[in-house]
Amino acid sequence: MDIREIQQLLPHRYPFLLVDRVEIFEPGKRLVAFKNVTFNEPFFGGHFPNHPVMPGVLILEALAQACAILTYKTTELSPEENVSYLMAVDQAKFRRPVVPGDKLLLSVNVLRQKGVVWKHKGEATVDGQVVAEAEFMATLRRREAGET
Repeated sequence: MDIREIQQLLPHRYPFLLVDRVEIFEPGKRLVAFKNVTFNEPFFGGHFPNHPVMPGVLILEALAQACAILTYKTTELSPEENVSYLMAVDQAKFRRPVVPGDKLLLSVNVLRQKGVVWKHKGEATVDGQVVAEAEFMATLRRREAGET
């Protein structure tokens, strides 16, 4: 799945769209995607000058976006009619910094799904080393008329 298809599913846009490509999709089970981390990312100017490190919350956001893609693709619900809201992030751990030039591999698995509530486990790796992990809970909500 390329960036054009990702943009059809997620409402995020630059600089907040944090998934570049989806490599593996197994409906209702798992998704593997990646984010190419470049020095041009807007957050590197302030995090940190002369020592650029990707903020941990943005690594978690990239994983949450991968979870949303998995949910949308599995349910085949229209993103124009439904929005995915993050409800909880649990057991978040950060193992090592992510820096410009890294390819952030985002692996997410469905732990359970009941109605419109989904729970996923996400793991971010760089060169086979875990850099962050967490569990995510999100819900799908139908958009109100006129809501964009």
